[in-house]
Amino acid sequence: MSLFSIGLSGLNTAQNALTTTSHNFANSATEGYSRQNTIVASAGGQYTSQGFYGYGSNTTTVIRVYDEFLTGQLRGATSASASLAAYSDQIAQIDNLLADQKGGLAPLMQKFFAAVQAVADTPADPAARQGMLSAGQALVGQVRSASNYFKQLQSGVNEQVGTAVTQVNAYTRQIANLNGEITRLKAASGGQPPNDLLDQRDQAVAELTRLVGAKVVVQDGGTYNVFVGNGQPLVMGNDSYDLKAVASAADPNRTVVAYTLPNGSVYESEAGAITGGSLGGLLQFRTETLDAAQSAIGRLSLAIGQSFNAQHKLGMDLNGAIGTDMFELGTATVLPNANNAVKTTVATATIDDASALTTSDYKLQFDGTNYTLTRLSDNQQVIAPVPAASASYPLTFSAEGFSVSINAAMGANDSFTIQPTRNAATGFDMAISDPAKIAAASPARADAAAGNTGGATASLTNVTAPFAIPTGKITATFDGTNYVFTDADGTVLAGTPPGTDIDFTINGLTFTFSGTPKAGDKFELGGNAGGVKDNGNMLSLAKLQNAKTIGGVSSFSDAYAQLVNDVGTRAKSVKIASASQDSITTQIKTAQQSVSGVNMDEETVSMLRFQQLYQANARVIQTASSLFDTIIGIGR
Repeated sequence: MSLFSIGLSGLNTAQNALTTTSHNFANSATEGYSRQNTIVASAGGQYTSQGFYGYGSNTTTVIRVYDEFLTGQLRGATSASASLAAYSDQIAQIDNLLADQKGGLAPLMQKFFAAVQAVADTPADPAARQGMLSAGQALVGQVRSASNYFKQLQSGVNEQVGTAVTQVNAYTRQIANLNGEITRLKAASGGQPPNDLLDQRDQAVAELTRLVGAKVVVQDGGTYNVFVGNGQPLVMGNDSYDLKAVASAADPNRTVVAYTLPNGSVYESEAGAITGGSLGGLLQFRTETLDAAQSAIGRLSLAIGQSFNAQHKLGMDLNGAIGTDMFELGTATVLPNANNAVKTTVATATIDDASALTTSDYKLQFDGTNYTLTRLSDNQQVIAPVPAASASYPLTFSAEGFSVSINAAMGANDSFTIQPTRNAATGFDMAISDPAKIAAASPARADAAAGNTGGATASLTNVTAPFAIPTGKITATFDGTNYVFTDADGTVLAGTPPGTDIDFTINGLTFTFSGTPKAGDKFELGGNAGGVKDNGNMLSLAKLQNAKTIGGVSSFSDAYAQLVNDVGTRAKSVKIASASQDSITTQIKTAQQSVSGVNMDEETVSMLRFQQLYQANARVIQTASSLFDTIIGIGR
């Protein structure tokens, strides 16, 4: 082997190494680029009687400096960071709305009940009555505004899900195309790795995991198969399978993710199957926080309206008429599953007792034998299974404050989604606008006769629906032992109680007699028409502010405070988790870049080393040329 050949091999080796180093320099700022190394090997030697003399060196390959374990860790950490960041950004919007101390719902509830108390203080004052109606209008307006804001967030999540799915599909197609190109180039080059394409594929996978928690399985030939959810394929070799953003079969107002299978069929993903990445964070936010907050506002509107209406209808207004509903209430929503086999079956739902409502949605399903009603927040059945064999229609199911009825038999595996509170706040409004129609007074009263000499008193202490005002005056006369109750015709009424300190109930009206009467003392019990200064019913309405009207354990303010606290706590928790995960992701990225990233100082040293190598091999060729010239000169 001549010195010329050896020197030339060294020059080629040095030039290849310099090219690789220059490539590293040029891509030092390229996202996803992995540092490359030129692998140099001896070209072997020629046997002579004096031993083996080398042929020089060869460049065998150019490889990426790549750590598969660190890269996999970074994908998982990046996916988790993106998920928490998306969740945190979304929940912060709800937290800011609910926690607003000036424009939020809490101060308006306080103002409304302050206005109720003002009417209780001066029931005949038109200004106080108008102030109460204005405060009520502000309250219902804020409730509807919050509900509309939640609906906008729901629409925003739907749009973002669609956008994320489009981006996911773009990356999966790119990965599938790169799989094919990498395989082709490796075969054409005798197995040499196309490093830049490998980096592009890894970068595409990294971008994909920012969108969704994808799992990568490396095949024997280096091909990437990518899966999502519970093992649904996104990429299989050179083929990609699109995700689809579709309307949920259970709720057409909700955009969900559907899979495309290798056989071309499309089916909806299960709840909670898509996790990780910004898409997973969005879906988790919607399920855990947005749905619950929207339903909580709906339940609050129903609880305020139903309890206030019920009490208001136990009073009398300035015109002497019994009170009517003060608030208009929203209704429950029932959604048939789009895949139901029997389309003619119709389900309707009504709110029975707002105080017993939860914030969950429910699923009414027929399994072919029994009807079941399941609370979706914890997948617990809330009624015993109802056999279809003995059912008669319309068939009604009642549980947790609402009832749902179906007009006819359902098909096997057919279902309905019931949302008792989700959209209820949308229909919350004032039902009266005339201040005179505020039923501040009690519907009946007890008047002591002018000639009474004892210390007894009588008053209306309770009204229970349904009630009726007596058509004439009822006279209560103390005969020295008992109160004797007679109607306007002088007929003694049945059930006359003995003694003193007693209650007398008639037609849902309870009158309480206290103190010590004397024989002959009388009281007249009857309607309260003209009692414009009476505040009996308004005092009862004011007490609703602190009454445990929700689940028997929470007042209106308590329920709202719990919602604010739950959202605020979760928002803080997610924010902390996001910051912590970002720190972990940064550490893993630093470790990965310490292996695969381009270090300018190291590359500079390599450049100088390979430059000297090139110069040294050039001197070998120069030496060989001088020796050749010397030999030629001897021959002359």
